[in-house]
Amino acid sequence: MASTEEKATTAHGERSSNSSTDNAAGLAVAFEEGKDPGLSDAHLCSEADNKRILRKTDIYMLSLLCMVYFLQSADKGIIGLTAVYGLKTDAKLKGNDYSNIGNIGYYAQLAVQPIAAWILVKARYRQVLPVIITCWGISVAGGLGGSRSYAGLLASRFFLGAFEAAVIPLFSIITIAFYRRSEQPFRVACWYSCYGLSTLLSAPIVYGFGRVHSHTLYRYQIVYLFFGLLTIVIGLGTYWWAHDSPGEARYLSPEDRLKAVDRLKANQQGIVSHKFNWKHVWEAWLEPKYWLYMIMVIAVNAGASVSSVFGSIILQNLAGFTADEAVLLNMPFGALQFFSILLASWLAYRFKRKSPFLLGLVTIVIVGVALMVALPKTKANKGGLLAGYYLIAFVYAINPLLISWMGGNCAGQTKKAIYYTSFNAGNSIGNIITPYIFDSKFAPQYVSATSPSVNALKGIMIIWCILWGVVVAQIFLITWMQKKKGDQREAAGLPREFVDYSMDGTFHEAGAEVHGENGLADMTDKENLYFRYLL
Repeated sequence: MASTEEKATTAHGERSSNSSTDNAAGLAVAFEEGKDPGLSDAHLCSEADNKRILRKTDIYMLSLLCMVYFLQSADKGIIGLTAVYGLKTDAKLKGNDYSNIGNIGYYAQLAVQPIAAWILVKARYRQVLPVIITCWGISVAGGLGGSRSYAGLLASRFFLGAFEAAVIPLFSIITIAFYRRSEQPFRVACWYSCYGLSTLLSAPIVYGFGRVHSHTLYRYQIVYLFFGLLTIVIGLGTYWWAHDSPGEARYLSPEDRLKAVDRLKANQQGIVSHKFNWKHVWEAWLEPKYWLYMIMVIAVNAGASVSSVFGSIILQNLAGFTADEAVLLNMPFGALQFFSILLASWLAYRFKRKSPFLLGLVTIVIVGVALMVALPKTKANKGGLLAGYYLIAFVYAINPLLISWMGGNCAGQTKKAIYYTSFNAGNSIGNIITPYIFDSKFAPQYVSATSPSVNALKGIMIIWCILWGVVVAQIFLITWMQKKKGDQREAAGLPREFVDYSMDGTFHEAGAEVHGENGLADMTDKENLYFRYLL
């Protein structure tokens, strides 16, 4: 009797040569959904195929993720740049009005995460992306661009946050669905680094619009109209640009779709499932590693919000720079964001480790905040204060490492959706916390006049020291979980150790020797004995 591999290879050959394109395409979809076990241990993809498919996936999918994330970061972040160009005065903002506008979007994101988790499992990416991008573009152009009051700006930022709520979870799941685990950190870094590019490029654009004087529009309205209309155009085009999964990728031939699915088996994370599994939800919520990740996310984004919302204000008020200087000095800050994200993620890819570099980045940011806390706010210390502020830029290299570290340590479609929507919820909580720490009654230095020890930047530094300790705790926990997984394999009569081909730089397909059939099943990391946790 022919072996499984021989039958699969024969069946594949017959389909490739004799059946229609539609049948071959349907086979790829069934394969990625784990419905065709006859192909699970077959060897279909070679190293040459792997490189070709990876290159095409980068051209079609990664370019889309980068473009959309650039727009999302710009649309969300330009409030910090327009703040020094009359936004507060023109919209007659008082007290904590600006802080409320800055964080209302995160309340919206927090509120819609349960809906986002369900949508990420049940809906197709090609349907979701055009809708949310176009809707947040309308919120920017029509809402923020058309508002001249606190109420209008507040409502517009709320809807902007609501429509952006699924972006990071969706992009993270798309990255897992299309890339091997060894490829994921750098791809996450590529699209996430567009946050830095948006800061780098938005600053001169906003500066340019700052020179425009209109009789009908305020300067901040012109900025929002430009970015909002650009977002709407890109959003409408996304329907033709996006692809739902490797098995349905229109940029690949039917045969290459099979190979694209085959090359992802070693991830042991599944590819696609449209069944919302409540068992995955409870499993995620009962895991200590889930809660440690959530603490990290909250702490990281509380620190990131310091620059995204209050960056230009800090430079203007704490370091004594003019409005124009404060905006333009954010350009090198954006460049640092961009290069630190790519460098940290390349190092994580090169050494197959994320946690050591994450700890290093946290340390750098602590040093930067410490400089801003310790140095007197005088003209003589402008250089030191600016250096401290620039070191905070390294915070943006942490999120992509954290996203890929989380994604590398969970499996199952619903569980991944829970992890990543929870990431966005933690992101929202972190961003909500910061405006309360930077209370307007302590402006411009954000230090209490009656109690100098009450210092906003000191509060941020304490949060970051806690983050450092939590990362160390997670390292110990995952090391213990890896040992426990080995014990479970041994107890089941399976090899305690095996080669994790998903982390190899050179492609090596996973077949029967590492239970390749599990790699396409909708199993969680806890259920799959051949899942390997990553540090």
